[in-house]
Amino acid sequence: MLIGKIKLIHTLGVRCHSSHYVTTPIFYVNAAPHIGHLYSAVIADAHCRYQCLRYPDQTVRLCTGTDEHGTKIQQAAAAHKVNVGQYCDEISARYRDVFKAAGIAHDDFIRTTEQRHKQAVAHFWQTLQSRGHIYSAAYSGWYCVSDETFLTDSQLRVDEQSGARYSLESGHPVEWTEETNYMFRLSQFQDDVRHWVKQEARIRPAKFEKILLDTLSEPLPDVSVSRPSNRVHWAIPVPNDDSQTVYVWLDALINYLTSVGYPHEQYVANWPPAQQVIGKDILKFHGIYWPAFLMAVGLAPPQQLYVHSHWTVDGQKMSKSKHNVVDPVQAAEQYTMEGLRYFLLREGVAHSDGNFSHVKALRILNSELADTLGNLLSRACAKSLNPQQMYPAPHAEHLSELLQQVDAAQRLQESMLQLAARCEQHYECNHFHLVADTVIATLHAANNFFECAKPWELKAGASAANAPRLETIIALTMDALRHCGIVLQPMIPQLAGRLLDKLQVPGSQRSWSVLNESVPVSSRALDAQSSALLFQRIVEQRDDKPAKQQTESKRSKSKRQKQEQKAASSST
Repeated sequence: MLIGKIKLIHTLGVRCHSSHYVTTPIFYVNAAPHIGHLYSAVIADAHCRYQCLRYPDQTVRLCTGTDEHGTKIQQAAAAHKVNVGQYCDEISARYRDVFKAAGIAHDDFIRTTEQRHKQAVAHFWQTLQSRGHIYSAAYSGWYCVSDETFLTDSQLRVDEQSGARYSLESGHPVEWTEETNYMFRLSQFQDDVRHWVKQEARIRPAKFEKILLDTLSEPLPDVSVSRPSNRVHWAIPVPNDDSQTVYVWLDALINYLTSVGYPHEQYVANWPPAQQVIGKDILKFHGIYWPAFLMAVGLAPPQQLYVHSHWTVDGQKMSKSKHNVVDPVQAAEQYTMEGLRYFLLREGVAHSDGNFSHVKALRILNSELADTLGNLLSRACAKSLNPQQMYPAPHAEHLSELLQQVDAAQRLQESMLQLAARCEQHYECNHFHLVADTVIATLHAANNFFECAKPWELKAGASAANAPRLETIIALTMDALRHCGIVLQPMIPQLAGRLLDKLQVPGSQRSWSVLNESVPVSSRALDAQSSALLFQRIVEQRDDKPAKQQTESKRSKSKRQKQEQKAASSST
């Protein structure tokens, strides 16, 4: 079986390098970025940041970018009355700017209009053709322009009144298309793709593995991999046939190879991808077409597809017609970009659609980042308790007494001892919401310990004999903050960095391996240049005008009622 040969190639490749290559989808530039696009990028970025922390000897590479060919791009540019190339430049730049603001540490931002990508697509096509996997044929079928894909009758919904047909999955309209295309022999790879999907942890979450296997339980038709140039001119020409352009999905998928240098030899050092992060709407293309294309040219498919669900807004699907599409730039003006990152990772779960709610975002960010995390740092750094502005070393005798006498100290110690192992397990599965749960539970334990230990009763001026116990309380509190700061680096890198900066934690002591080490053996000064105010509480800005209008309305109503009563009395 072909998959067996590919597994051997992959095994040999793993022995030669320790690369961890991760990709996001490349984002279609028919519209500006929204929080769903940012969510894909933030998942991949947090995953890569964790990999760097946990496995420092591993080479981690993250690729993202924009998909810029196809009918929808032609139409979008025409609607905006600009040149297609100019339109792509403008929208692609917006994605790049959003990702920069969000701290997406990508190693490559690829655009499918780049020359290096066109060369990669041409080479991939020629390899498919030389191996006999492409043939020319007259083709007819229902084509969905919005989804850039042909659909079978079973994938359509017919409107009984108009007779119009729509995609069952996306709801977009389809049109009957008859043309001569190049076809890929997808049917020849059905068994191999099914075998690949069934491998342990290949598709995660597991529900999406079942979806793919259900699709693969029926015969796969061969798939069109080109379109006539006179219909789709904004695309890469088929090698040696200018009458056809490469199907936008084949073009787009090859970007993952382009980014690591394909077809030049250096791409082998990073292939296959360790994880490809995608949205559930493009599962078929990445879970069936993509592995089949790769097998056809003799390359290993990705080691894992990590599939996430979508975001609704206040329980409704995001759409332009509902005017509820959440722009990350506008959202960050209120929540900050770090706050937005945290909310998406904290609230989102891959197996089910997340719900973006302004009320929920305010509650989570204020409660967890401002009150639980930020307030604890502020209290531990308060000059009334810590006039020397130190991260003190604990005193062994007082630490022992606290652990024996204060139940909250024992609970904090237990929580800290379990923090690394629990969060490691959750990070390995991209369960960022569970990482947040674990960290917030530890911070709650730290806040509870701080309250129970009552350091304000020991503050300077009460008694010099109280100083060692006070320092030990502050040391244990700051140690909890230090541990949580290290763990949170993949999720909120800028906030976690500011926390660790304030505590004067050297860069060499911010890796995952230090989480199980003992508390610092010597005191150190806090960073005077860094603020102890980590995350400002978000205060809802209310418009007083509606309230004033409402008051005036009540007054007018009351005055009118009095006049009516007076008139009624007069008539009587």
